[in-house]
Amino acid sequence: MISFHSASVRMVNSRRAMAECLEAALGPEDTDCDVLVVAASMGHDHEALVDEARRMAPSARIVGSSCCGVVGSEGVSESMHDVAIMAMRGNTELAVAAVPSISGRDSFERGAELGRSLKEQLPTVSMVMFLASGIDIADDLCIGGLESVLGDGVTIFGATSSDNMKGITSYQMVDGSVHEHAAWAVGFADPTLHVITQATHGFIAVGEPMTVTRADGNLIRELDGRPAWSEYTRRLALPESATCGDTIPVGALGERLPEGEAREYGNEHILRVVTKRDPDGTMHYATTIEEGTPLWLTVRDEERIFSDMDRMMDNITDQIGDRRVAAVFHADCLARGRFLFNKVMKEELVGRMQYPLTRDDSVPPWFGMYGFGEFARLGGRNQYHNYTTALYVLVRDAGGE
Repeated sequence: MISFHSASVRMVNSRRAMAECLEAALGPEDTDCDVLVVAASMGHDHEALVDEARRMAPSARIVGSSCCGVVGSEGVSESMHDVAIMAMRGNTELAVAAVPSISGRDSFERGAELGRSLKEQLPTVSMVMFLASGIDIADDLCIGGLESVLGDGVTIFGATSSDNMKGITSYQMVDGSVHEHAAWAVGFADPTLHVITQATHGFIAVGEPMTVTRADGNLIRELDGRPAWSEYTRRLALPESATCGDTIPVGALGERLPEGEAREYGNEHILRVVTKRDPDGTMHYATTIEEGTPLWLTVRDEERIFSDMDRMMDNITDQIGDRRVAAVFHADCLARGRFLFNKVMKEELVGRMQYPLTRDDSVPPWFGMYGFGEFARLGGRNQYHNYTTALYVLVRDAGGE
């Protein structure tokens, strides 16, 4: 049976930050574990974090990523020096797989490679936590690759790594190495555990859509017959010289959802972020896209962000019933935090997530990060999201300790 132990700190010294997290999560007497997941903001020395983790948890497979802030049972922090961990024990029910590189061109193949590795180690894997580079991959093909091996009944949750909303470089940690274009996955096969996943964004589509008139996989080359970046920035009233970091706060793109999925989601559109562009104006989209697809610009609605969060938490608590929450994994979009106009009261928003899951005045082990995107089920299938809060609540069946 897998046990979960989390901690988060804000601290400049990277080695000390990792040491404090491990000691707080597992106790000072024994900081070893089987799998350690790490999220660290861009001000940290990621190699030093990994090195200290290997020293203090020599048996652990270590995976992690850069991020733009963390959420733990201690609360939310969005500084340049945040670290959060989730330590897990239960090696016969856990597996880790990784690939050192992934791109939009080979996302399916790399996803399948991860799936094969997990299945070889853990034939009964029932859920997968997945993380990849957040800048230049086709996230829907990552899902497809994993499902081609593990089946679409396996729930995939997780995030994509981020920087501090610049869209330049993000990092992934795998054991003793730090990468810029890697992907990793953690497989779970504890028969007493089930995961509940939901995501919500609270943005509203506005105006007339743009139409994708030329595309190649996850690359948008033209919008409305013009170079994609030129038309996109024109519609945003930004100069063509704008960076991805300039567009992320105001440039969420909406794809219309089928009616049933829209009803479940509480919104007619699923959102996408643009985190890379080429000199010729080609935009790297987060998923593959077909020519002829209409894309709407969107605006965030503060009231709706909170009301949709309350609706999501009601749905989650209904699904939990009388089962015990073993742990919560949490992926949030950096554009919902203080980096987006410093508007949302993050402490209140996180409080609305954590309070309904609190038992005996204790927040369950909680591992949250602000990244470039989120994986959660919608319409009965694994999907990729942007600009959302996505929660992955692991519940223990009756009879489990």
